[in-house]
Amino acid sequence: MKHTGPSRPLRYGARCAALLAAALLAATPATTAHAAPAAPDPTRAEIYRALRLDQEPADYVILVDTSGSMTQEGRYNTVRSTLRPFLDGLTPEDHVALFTFDSRTEARYVGAAGDTSKIIAALPGSPTPDGDTDIGAALDAALKEVARDDASPVASIVLLTDGEHRPAAHSRYPKASGPAWNALNERAESVAGRTELAGYAIPLGGGATGAGLLGNVVPDTTVLRPDGIQDLGAYLSRAGDRTRARKAARLLAPDIGKGVTATWQNDGETDLSDGSATAKLTLRSTTARLPLTVTGLHASVTDPDLTVRRLPDHLTLEPGASRTYEIELSGRPHAGALPYRRTEHTRATLRLTGKVTSAWQQPLGPDVRLRTPQAVRVAKAELPLRATVGSTAFLPALAVALVLIAGAGWLAWRRVSRPPLRGVLLLSTPFGGPLPERIVIQGRRMALRPVSTGGHGTLHGRRRSTGEGPRVDLHIRFTPDGSAARTTNAVCGPGGEVVVGGVSFTYLGEHGRVPAEGGPG
Repeated sequence: MKHTGPSRPLRYGARCAALLAAALLAATPATTAHAAPAAPDPTRAEIYRALRLDQEPADYVILVDTSGSMTQEGRYNTVRSTLRPFLDGLTPEDHVALFTFDSRTEARYVGAAGDTSKIIAALPGSPTPDGDTDIGAALDAALKEVARDDASPVASIVLLTDGEHRPAAHSRYPKASGPAWNALNERAESVAGRTELAGYAIPLGGGATGAGLLGNVVPDTTVLRPDGIQDLGAYLSRAGDRTRARKAARLLAPDIGKGVTATWQNDGETDLSDGSATAKLTLRSTTARLPLTVTGLHASVTDPDLTVRRLPDHLTLEPGASRTYEIELSGRPHAGALPYRRTEHTRATLRLTGKVTSAWQQPLGPDVRLRTPQAVRVAKAELPLRATVGSTAFLPALAVALVLIAGAGWLAWRRVSRPPLRGVLLLSTPFGGPLPERIVIQGRRMALRPVSTGGHGTLHGRRRSTGEGPRVDLHIRFTPDGSAARTTNAVCGPGGEVVVGGVSFTYLGEHGRVPAEGGPG
């Protein structure tokens, strides 16, 4: 039996469904890409890994009170146990100097971090039962450690004590102030001049302690006040976090004030003869370690004004990286008041707006202030341009117009200054002589060579307006003996008479009548 296919309505419906599915599939990626949320800011831990902070050394001087009062409430055992996670947070590149202090100060461990068990094992099993509290001597030992020649560029002094400064009778620091303490402060300032030195004082117990004396010696000291000995671990961790933040700040210090620059990459002139062209624009990060993000990027070109397209609204630049974009310029230089065909050479000016930030700013703040310039700096703002402007028909049209204007002007001048002459000119001598010589004048300019009087000259007319209408005056130039010295000019109106060089000129109309007008021009 012959197989019968689906009916026409079913085939039409299936085709529509297929087209609809294809359209949805084509639209889905674009919609997803547009709606994709921005990547979250990195955590501090991720930033530290990017900076390879574990390879940057730091000095830690830990001063542990082992006076007799540390036996109360199990304080000393708590310090021993909470030091372990603090030391675990250090890297093998870090340097640890662990001191105990009571009536005297003793170095328990001085060397590289990394082996927490070895460092903890160097501590005594219990405090000194009758030990005093000599904080001044402990700080003296700490400053000697951070002032050594091979000290790290970042140093921290961590002081843990539960009592006030009450040293033994032979101590160099019998009181909590005085010249000896002033000398400690001067030494600390000297160390801080070449090392980033900070102090972290952690008072233990609820009573008064001398932990704050660290701030009298090291100006950059933070006093961490746990509510109880059980909070010691969190406060030690905070001291470690702040030291790591200081490491990061030191690494990022060369990037302070550095941002993003923009530079044209075109070597020659960009040709805008067709009204559009492409040019290359490079955005470059000038930082060494800090990634930067540019948002809201917009470019404009002025003098001449051009439209700029194809720039991204958002981009991220890794430290020292650059991105080059082939942008589209549209527009052209003005042809000017005389739009003749020519090639114009000019230099346009680039202007960029946008905001430069870093995804590291918020996670590192407020401990690390990056101070990144928020504007894109244009390093090479000028773009050389050329364009063929104007019309090829302009100069020929201008030449034709000038010829027509010149011709019209010449015709107007000819009509006024050289109108056609009509009539009769009588020449005679004033004191008798032969009968007047009759000369019929015609044309626009006429030479005079009278037989009866001799001499020679020229005639031409000039049209002028009068109250009775226009008329043509006769301009006579004549010399009686042919010499230039006796050449004389005269003007004679219709029906008038003038004497030139001893010869009388009478201007009559045709057939002896005065013409009403000189004739058509």
